[in-house]
Amino acid sequence: MTTAAVVGLSLVLFVLGVVAFFVKKDLLTQFMAVEIMLNAANLAFLGLARGTDRLDAQVIIFLVMTVAAAEAAVGLAIVLLVFRRKKSIRTEDFRTLRG
Repeated sequence: MTTAAVVGLSLVLFVLGVVAFFVKKDLLTQFMAVEIMLNAANLAFLGLARGTDRLDAQVIIFLVMTVAAAEAAVGLAIVLLVFRRKKSIRTEDFRTLRG
């Protein structure tokens, strides 16, 4: 697979993640859309690194994977807390998160 094809695939994945984030109205789907966008960025870094024969992108990919893991833990904890409080994960059900 060429570098342009890998970067093109990552662009398609990123756009699908952005569209899913703005179209879907529940927190879990939006959370998964953010994960897709982070994985698309990883794929772009990997494709560009492969095209230039440099290993610097592997460090950046490792950093993005670390941030995605931390975001997954914190994001799921927030989703659980919101569900316990509001009994719903639809973003339309809570515009403000006041006591």
